[in-house]
Amino acid sequence: MGPAAQVTETGPYCFFAGWRSDPLFCDVQGAKNNLQFTGKDFFADKDVCSIVLEVPNAAFESQEIQLWASTLATVEGGGRIQADRGARPAQAVILVDEERDAYLAGEPAKDDRFVSYFAHALEHTGGYGPPEAKQVARTLLPDLLSYDPARPASFPDNDRTLTDDAFDSFRCILTNGRVTEDGVGPHHDLIPEFPYVGPPHRAA
Repeated sequence: MGPAAQVTETGPYCFFAGWRSDPLFCDVQGAKNNLQFTGKDFFADKDVCSIVLEVPNAAFESQEIQLWASTLATVEGGGRIQADRGARPAQAVILVDEERDAYLAGEPAKDDRFVSYFAHALEHTGGYGPPEAKQVARTLLPDLLSYDPARPASFPDNDRTLTDDAFDSFRCILTNGRVTEDGVGPHHDLIPEFPYVGPPHRAA
């Protein structure tokens, strides 16, 4: 596959699936090293198999929608299980062991059972008091991205654009405002036309 995206179009709808430059940006190693950031973007040279769908706002009839995605994995015997899911990035790092496995295999409609786990983690990482920790946890759950087509997209209040720093937003919540940024920003290889994510760094 070359650098040019092979796009399928039907009226105002556009679809693409294939390898592209990963648009995520975050100092992953710094996050793992007790938030001692280096300013190095882990995703700067990474590629990702992207699925991009463009739908006109008119299709939503001006109604707010809520979005989430799941990843299915094939298991022995040919069946499939949900191996991952999410809407906001990185939230699963709050949980450990069986809690995390249950969260990744679950769905937003049942996220209320994880509020106490999220609150406990927020007390530890951000120094929140118990009532405040539970209140903040409920802003993260259920794990959905809301989008109101009548307003511009902007994370975390209204969906998310490719240049929104969602990791910094989550990190600020996680640390109760003590750490607000990791020193890395949006990639410069985004393109102005569909599918918007840049060409892959390596040939497939």
